Amino acid sequence: MKLQVGRNELLAALSAVIGVVERRQTLPVLSNFLMETREDELIVTGTDLEIELEARARVQNLAPGRATLPARKLFDICRGLPEGAEISLDVAGDKATLKSGRSRYSLSCLKADEFPAMGRLAEGRELTISRRAMRTLIERTQFAMAQQDVRYYLNGLLLEVTPKRVRCVATDGHRLAMSEATLDTGFKENLQVIVPRKAVMELTRLLDPSEENVTLKIAAGQIQVDVDVVRMTSKLIDGRFPDYERVIPDSGDKKLQADRELVKRALARTAILSNEKFRGVRLNLDGSKLVLNTHNPEHEEAEEDLEVSYQGSALEIGFNVNYLLDALGALSGEQFVMELKNSDSSGLIHAADDASSKYVVMPMRL
Repeated sequence: MKLQVGRNELLAALSAVIGVVERRQTLPVLSNFLMETREDELIVTGTDLEIELEARARVQNLAPGRATLPARKLFDICRGLPEGAEISLDVAGDKATLKSGRSRYSLSCLKADEFPAMGRLAEGRELTISRRAMRTLIERTQFAMAQQDVRYYLNGLLLEVTPKRVRCVATDGHRLAMSEATLDTGFKENLQVIVPRKAVMELTRLLDPSEENVTLKIAAGQIQVDVDVVRMTSKLIDGRFPDYERVIPDSGDKKLQADRELVKRALARTAILSNEKFRGVRLNLDGSKLVLNTHNPEHEEAEEDLEVSYQGSALEIGFNVNYLLDALGALSGEQFVMELKNSDSSGLIHAADDASSKYVVMPMRL
C-alpha cells in the first residue's frame, strides 16, 4: 500500500475513529487502525469488538492495499505535524514508512487479515430522523445511564420506535430520563433496542445539530449509522429493559413551578456544602416559598430561600442534588414543573410548556 494525503484530511479521519481504540487491549491488533485504499479513498477503521468506527479520506492512491498501523502513535504523529503538511505513507511487509517534509517515521504493522471487522449490515429496519432531533433526544437522556452496573441492560440507552414516535429512555435505578419526538417513522410495529453507553457517546459526537437527516439501520443485534464520511457500527445490549412506564408517577397533587435557571443556580450553591458521598439536599415547600437545605459531616450548612409558585400542602422531601441538577440542565424553557405526592414518593420533573421530556427522581432520607 502506498499513498499521499494531506495532513488535515488524514488527521480528520483518524480523529473520527481514535475514540473507539482502547489503550489496553486483549488482542494486539485492536490497538491498530485498519487502513485500506479503494480508488481515491483511504478507509480507516478502529474497533474494540463491541463498536466499530470507519472514516474515509481523499488520497492519492499510488499502490492499493490494506494494513494495520499502531493507532495512538499514528494519530499523535499526524497531530504533531504542521498544519497543511503533505504526508506520504508506504507499507511494505510488516513496516510502514511515513514521510512529511524532512520528517520520517518507521512503524511496525500487524497482518490486516487478523483485524476483526464488522462490515456493512446487509438488511435491517431503518429509522430516518433529523440529526438535530436525534442529538436532542440523546442529550436529554444519556446522563441517566448506569455505569458498570451488574444489571447490564441499564448500561445503555433504550431506543424505542413506534409508527408515530421516537423515544429515548435511560435509568440507573435511582432516576429515569425520558425524551420523545413525534415522527412518522414508517414502522408498522414497535421496536425496542438498547444501545451501549460507548456507542451513545460516539453517536452524540458524530451528530451535528443540523436539520440534515441521518439513517439508523438496526438488524441482527447491531445498529449502524452513517454520518457524512464516518460510519459507526455497534453491537446492541441483549437484554430486556425495565417497564419504565410503570416508574413514571401519575400527576401529583403538589406542584412546584419555578424559574429553571434560578433554582439550578441555588442548587449548585447549596451542593457545595452537601455530603460528598450522599449529595443530599432537603426541599421545604410551604406557600410560595421553597427553602433548600444541605449539610455535611463537618457540620457546615447551606440554606437558600426562593420565591416560587406552589400548589399543595406543606412538604419536606430530600433528593440527590446532582440528580436534580442533571434534570434541570437537560430541560429547555425558562420555567419547570415538579410534581410531588409525599416525602416517600418520586418526583416528576418536566418543562412547564413541554412534556416531551420527563425526569423521575427517587427521594432520599436525610
